[in-house]
Amino acid sequence: MSTIHVDVVSAEESIFSGEATLVSLPGESGELGILPRHTPLITRIKAGAVRIQRADNQEEEFVFVAGGILEVQPDRVTVLADTAVRGKDLDEAKASEAKRLAQDAVQNAKGHLDLARAQSELQIMIAQLAAIQRLRGRK
Repeated sequence: MSTIHVDVVSAEESIFSGEATLVSLPGESGELGILPRHTPLITRIKAGAVRIQRADNQEEEFVFVAGGILEVQPDRVTVLADTAVRGKDLDEAKASEAKRLAQDAVQNAKGHLDLARAQSELQIMIAQLAAIQRLRGRK
């Protein structure tokens, strides 16, 4: 079986490092599926779920990223995430509260910069809640 090495890292820590048969994640222009021997690629990624089908046939790895950069080489995938959280560490209640606070910030923004920041945070929280629901098997 052909595999590809995958590294998912954030500024704080290495989230995943190992062999995989498939990586899927939200690219800037849509969902990307990366298989071994993929054509080299560098692109920005959007907030959403990174799904890694492990080569050892263990349960699929699931990581939420809040954006970042993807580099693909024929034998290696590197996800450099702005923020990354393991699926098992996602907290739906905290994400819902953060979404509510972001919605309030959008409503109360005092300028273009405040509005842009609040909208960005709101988009990330919406994507995180969607990722949590996807992970939990709810769509």
